[in-house]
Amino acid sequence: MSHPGFPVLSRPAAAPALPGGPVDFTEAWLRNRRLSEHTRDAYRRDVAGWLTWCAARDLDPLRASFLDVNAYARELETTLAAQSGRPLTPATVARRLSALSSWYDFLVKLRAVEGNPVSGADRPRIDRDHSATVGLTPDEVDALLAAAEADTGPTAARNRAALALLADLGLRVGELISLDLTDLGAERGHRSVRFVGKGGKVRRRALTPGTAYAVDAYLAERAAAQGVSVPELTGPLLVTATGGRLDRHSVFRMVRRLARAAGIPAWAKLSPHSLRHAFATTARSEGVPLEDVQDAMGHSDPRTTRRYDRDRHNLDRDPAYVIWAARARRRT
Repeated sequence: MSHPGFPVLSRPAAAPALPGGPVDFTEAWLRNRRLSEHTRDAYRRDVAGWLTWCAARDLDPLRASFLDVNAYARELETTLAAQSGRPLTPATVARRLSALSSWYDFLVKLRAVEGNPVSGADRPRIDRDHSATVGLTPDEVDALLAAAEADTGPTAARNRAALALLADLGLRVGELISLDLTDLGAERGHRSVRFVGKGGKVRRRALTPGTAYAVDAYLAERAAAQGVSVPELTGPLLVTATGGRLDRHSVFRMVRRLARAAGIPAWAKLSPHSLRHAFATTARSEGVPLEDVQDAMGHSDPRTTRRYDRDRHNLDRDPAYVIWAARARRRT
């Protein structure tokens, strides 16, 4: 059965894997999904890892069984992460298998395979109440922002803008680096920014006065260096010294460098995602309703938002106190 725009797949008796090329097919699968560019790249790497594993074992991915997927998963669990040097976390392994499962679901819909081998595999158990991301306290976030303010050099203004967007909006690093100048705007008296969030959904957020000031200062400096006015600037919002789009690795390095300058003990383990966790925790501790934090972070499930809230088990927030206080007021 052929489908316009997709590679023609068959199930030959011999061993060639995915006629038409696995890369072509993977791209067709990705085009069929509403995904941010960051997620698209991650899924592309996830499927490529599986295809490489299959090729090393002369295994046709069209004939893989759940036993093969199990063997792959167990090998992933012992693979060392490039950044940390530690084995991949269960969440990372589960995410890779989830991407692979979506890939096979697409193959099933095209009748290239009879069933999805990932569906019967033994996936890692994920503790939904725990996150491996190292968090930051409000004081540490303040210290990080202060370090950015004190920083000097040709990229200091850009770094202050990037850090403000991460801290005040809780953006994912992929959302941050994907921002273009045309994404900045104003809505009903609010400075705003639009971006494509997880799942390919277009979202908008308000810029706080502090974040707007940092962004404006950076763009003014960038325009002056180019000899143009701010409205004449084009392209990505955050750029490198050569004018290219800032990448996620540069943001990781920037966060850790400034965290070290700020004297934060866990600086070497921090990531841009640490600021996203801090955003959720601080918002909840300041009384922002869970549903508002959930909407701001773009989570479809409130349980995900709760997992980001590092202070959720603090006994100061136990609702028993609220119930007791209300009862005491009624008795007076």
